[in-house]
Amino acid sequence: MTTQEILTTLQADIHSTVFATLDAHGLPQTCVIDLMLADAAGLYFLTARGKAFYARLTAKPFVALTGMKGRDTLSTLAISLRGAVRSIGKQRLAEIFEKNPYMAKIYPTEKSRDALEVFQIYKGEGEYFDLGQLPPYRQCFSFGGGTARESGYRIDPDKCIGCQGCRSVCPAGCISASVPRSIDPAHCLHCGNCYRICPAGAVERRGG
Repeated sequence: MTTQEILTTLQADIHSTVFATLDAHGLPQTCVIDLMLADAAGLYFLTARGKAFYARLTAKPFVALTGMKGRDTLSTLAISLRGAVRSIGKQRLAEIFEKNPYMAKIYPTEKSRDALEVFQIYKGEGEYFDLGQLPPYRQCFSFGGGTARESGYRIDPDKCIGCQGCRSVCPAGCISASVPRSIDPAHCLHCGNCYRICPAGAVERRGG
């Protein structure tokens, strides 16, 4: 999928997401926030200036969020990202209310909307993870100049001795039959079985 397709899925199909921010003591706080718009410049949401969430955003303008949908575990699609945010004031507020008409029931008058401020996630990176297909599919993405960081595991071809250890314990079957072995990152579950069993220390952990 393209990054734009992923952001649109997150905003339009999932919509309600769990945001994490840091409070004044450096401790994580979470809250559920609706994503109102998505375009090539990022994602948009709003909050009222009197909320603690607003204070956390303005003090430390960086967020992590996750949204998911599905009937059960094996139909779940999850999208996670972290990125930098900035206030754009009242810009696009009218558009947000037009495209998300339920907001008018929460803030019914123009005067009641005075407290609202729109924020943009303008730079970020994340992961798309689909358990609705087997083996599961994952994809890293970035936008606004962010860097998509690969995670999981890789096999150092110079250290691989060609044994069947990693293949025998991989639940996703994503390790090659050819030697030196390689891992298909799009289907890796990040379980670490290959890392633990490799007798040659050829499997390396990537990212955090």
